[in-house]
Amino acid sequence: MKPLCGIRIADFTVHNAGPFCTNLLSQLGAEVVKIESAMRPDAFRKPHPVYGRMGPATFDQVSSTKLSVRVNLKKPEGIALAKRIVGISDVAAESFRPGVIGRLGLGYEALCAVKPDIIMLSVSSCGQEGPDSHFAGYAPLFGAWGALSDLTGYPDGPPVEMRHVMDHTVGMNAAVAVLAALHRRRATGLGCLVDVAAREVSSSLLGEALLLAAAGQAVTRTGNEHPRMAPHGVYKAAGDDRWVSIAVETDVEWQRLASIMGTPGLAGDPRFATQAARHENRVALDDIVAVWTATLPGAVVEAMLQEAGIAAHESWTAREITADAHLRERNAIVNVREPDGRVRAAVGVPVRLSKGGDIGIARGTPKLGEHEEYVYGELLGMSTAERQELQDDQVIF
Repeated sequence: MKPLCGIRIADFTVHNAGPFCTNLLSQLGAEVVKIESAMRPDAFRKPHPVYGRMGPATFDQVSSTKLSVRVNLKKPEGIALAKRIVGISDVAAESFRPGVIGRLGLGYEALCAVKPDIIMLSVSSCGQEGPDSHFAGYAPLFGAWGALSDLTGYPDGPPVEMRHVMDHTVGMNAAVAVLAALHRRRATGLGCLVDVAAREVSSSLLGEALLLAAAGQAVTRTGNEHPRMAPHGVYKAAGDDRWVSIAVETDVEWQRLASIMGTPGLAGDPRFATQAARHENRVALDDIVAVWTATLPGAVVEAMLQEAGIAAHESWTAREITADAHLRERNAIVNVREPDGRVRAAVGVPVRLSKGGDIGIARGTPKLGEHEEYVYGELLGMSTAERQELQDDQVIF
């Protein structure tokens, strides 16, 4: 049995951050009912040219293992139907701009009237209250608001736009918060509103940069440099657009690297004899290392340095990740069969639980309304005639 077996989530989330949260929870065993409509489908369900193919690749990533039902929230009868789904759920999740879910009649207080112990997750740019709560936003804005973009990039270049990493980090924080709320409800019987602000998630990742700024010190973009280690960075390897990442921490590691490189006089060069000296002369050192790595395939550099106890790895492409035997063996990359029979590689849940059940992706992306027989028929006990009437009235649509 999966650890969240028995937990049901009414999922109103759209785009990426909220859906990634509910996707993680579904892989841990929660039954997630995605509530959507042909009137206004999730923007990511629409085919779009991304990741080298015309298809809803982003939607595939965050919707596997979920159930799909159609509800037209533009109609009062649709709101009533959505409340019936919430009434048999433990969690209701949404990611609209603050105020939207309330205007629909599905705000926290309204849902508490349906199910007093409901846990409601609201994911937004800046939170449900505060002077900026009305701001709209997407992943690149989250990184910009939280200063992560300003810290990412090279000193002589602009900030780097943060995309999916922001959405997914927000989703992971939201998943942890929902688990905490479920744990508290088990102890107290109380539900709650879980308010997750993407902007605050971004700011929480600043770490020592925030402390330095608070102390009045300048914080700048450093590219691939490290505040202490050198060599440290991504170096060109042999081949077209091939790279290898290397990080040398100790003097012993440096002597091993110098020996492997075989450059005359390098091991005894006083510019690189200590960690402090190497860091001071890191620009010259990077040039020397880059000349060497450019002569060898990244996989060869990786193997030589790993054998010597030096942190190094070839910079992989997405195609190489999907084919990696290690990730495949650990079910971090799995094959998923879609409703149309197509098989594709998918990213599994990145944790392992001994005696924790077969967690991970159970099925592929649902078709719009694919699970209405189960949700409306079995869970809500609606007759075929009742469902047909709602379809005729475009409530189930």
